[in-house]
Amino acid sequence: MSPQTEAAHLNAELDDIVNDPAMPLASLSAVVVREGQVVYQGQFGYRVIEERDARKSLPVTTATLFKVASISKLVTAIGAMRLVEQGRLDLDADISRYLGFALRNPHFPDRPITARMLLSHTSSLRDGGGYTFALGSSLQSILVPSGANYGAGAQWASSRPDEDRAPGKFFDYVNLNWGVLGTVMEAASGQRFDRYMKSAVLAPLGIAGHFNAEELTPDEVRNLAVLYRKRTGENAWDSKGPWVPQTDDYRGQVPAPRAGIERYVPGTNAIAFSPQSGLRISAAGLARLMQLLLNGGELDGVRLLTPASVKALLQEQWHFDAARPNGDNFRGLFNAWGLGVQHFLDQGAPGHGDRLVAHGGMRGYGHLGFAYGLNAAFVFDPVRRIGLIYIIGGVGVDPEQLSGRYSTLNPWEERVLDALYRRAILGDAAGTGK
Repeated sequence: MSPQTEAAHLNAELDDIVNDPAMPLASLSAVVVREGQVVYQGQFGYRVIEERDARKSLPVTTATLFKVASISKLVTAIGAMRLVEQGRLDLDADISRYLGFALRNPHFPDRPITARMLLSHTSSLRDGGGYTFALGSSLQSILVPSGANYGAGAQWASSRPDEDRAPGKFFDYVNLNWGVLGTVMEAASGQRFDRYMKSAVLAPLGIAGHFNAEELTPDEVRNLAVLYRKRTGENAWDSKGPWVPQTDDYRGQVPAPRAGIERYVPGTNAIAFSPQSGLRISAAGLARLMQLLLNGGELDGVRLLTPASVKALLQEQWHFDAARPNGDNFRGLFNAWGLGVQHFLDQGAPGHGDRLVAHGGMRGYGHLGFAYGLNAAFVFDPVRRIGLIYIIGGVGVDPEQLSGRYSTLNPWEERVLDALYRRAILGDAAGTGK
């Protein structure tokens, strides 16, 4: 079968997934990399949906930007490694030296916290106390017991009789890690987090997008996808109902700067710029970052990282041990972790595991994204030099009510990944994954 015919069949299969009346998707943008090169790009559905007049809906294109949720963490990790290479950030130093105040888990006052722990989700921080705070709230006020915004201290883990949860000992997937990391990066770079990431990572590779919607260009905002759910209340899902905007519904207008942002002092609280989830980027932009990693830190003559830094990102920092509780692996989804990079070990069972494709056979590295109706994946195998990217801009049924056939992922995610792998990597139409 010719590549053109295979691509046409893949387009048809993905279109069927997007328009499945039982579990519809608002939009889908997908990219496949093989032998280090982009071999497939597909766009489906709409970045803006006008329920009252479908003719005014705007389709997804290769330029469409999405708020990619936690895939942002992997991109932030690339920015952190640039600072490491420049000697401005030490992965194993006490981060108190960057923050300007002593940061300790009060339950483990003698254990310093490092950037390596933040990047590998082993810092002992927790999301229980929240991970979004007002722009003017300093990180010190949130994390130090005497701080005005400390509350009940749910930001910190304490050990249990059968589990050592001291810094560096226990994995727990935590968004707050990245707010702290972003603040450390600001202190190390002297720049506001979102602007540092633009200048250090995105701009050198010619990638459109930003961590701060307020600094997108007018063209970028016009190409920004609204994220949707078919949900009118907390639990009121209706797959036949209207698409309801969840975030980034800017109607083509650059959002006004937040009050007080001009007075923000870098190094006080980068949580305001969402290092954990705020990146707006296209699937094509993510593909360039994937190629960068597959090429050992260089792309189109631009060297962003050394091969040693790419190796450090991928090097395993934590591995789930079922025999002794050393972390929460979220129904088998999280089994191993590098520095801001998940290791997918191809372990699968109904509703459980990190398997990426129906019949197994793909191990790799990367990150997933899930928020505001968005589902996304960025996964690659540096040995086979292959990679899969998808960004789904809205879901029509409650993800908590449907489990995957062979993984913790949702059924539509399994179907998209399997279709991309079978047709664009294997060139094999056997088994539809439906």
